[in-house]
Amino acid sequence: MASTPPPILPVSSAGGGATASLLRLSLSRLSDSARRSLAHRRPWPELFDRSAFARPDSLSDAASRLRKNLGYFRVNYLALLAATLALSLLSHPFSLLLLLALVAAWGSLYLFRPADAAPLVLFRRTFSDREILAGLVLLSLLVVFLTSVGSLLVSALMIGAVVVCAHGAFRVPEDLFLDDQESGGPAGGLLSFLGGAAASAGQAVRI
Repeated sequence: MASTPPPILPVSSAGGGATASLLRLSLSRLSDSARRSLAHRRPWPELFDRSAFARPDSLSDAASRLRKNLGYFRVNYLALLAATLALSLLSHPFSLLLLLALVAAWGSLYLFRPADAAPLVLFRRTFSDREILAGLVLLSLLVVFLTSVGSLLVSALMIGAVVVCAHGAFRVPEDLFLDDQESGGPAGGLLSFLGGAAASAGQAVRI
């Protein structure tokens, strides 16, 4: 009588589940922080009010306007920079794919990699966490400086900066309420967004 083979036990994928859970938690925190930051943006019609534009009298007047408008429209300006960067990447699919692949490599190999994950083995060689980090940094430098990704990011940020500076220099700020600039009204949302991003990344590294 033939013996019955033992049942095959399912292999647990606790490492992958922990990584996915940590990724969802980090994305949720970043999303909440971004929503809180965008809640402090100024109304867009106020940003593009044609009646409030006038040529500055001098370079110092333009600099003063820019400083005040940066304090008042800081969240809107950051949104414009992000939109410029997104449009530039969408118009260059190859650079976008390279950047997404680089972000995925950082997320899977370092930021969201569980502490109890098996060591990375390539070509019969085991790599430590420090070697993985050094490899990711080197890969990032190669992608940024040896491909079109770096020039695309720099050009997009420069275009966005020119638009922001031109708007800030020609937008007359006399009708704006600048009291919350000193109290840090919109800055709180922005700093909370940056702090949330840093906290999420830090927790991911520690875990």
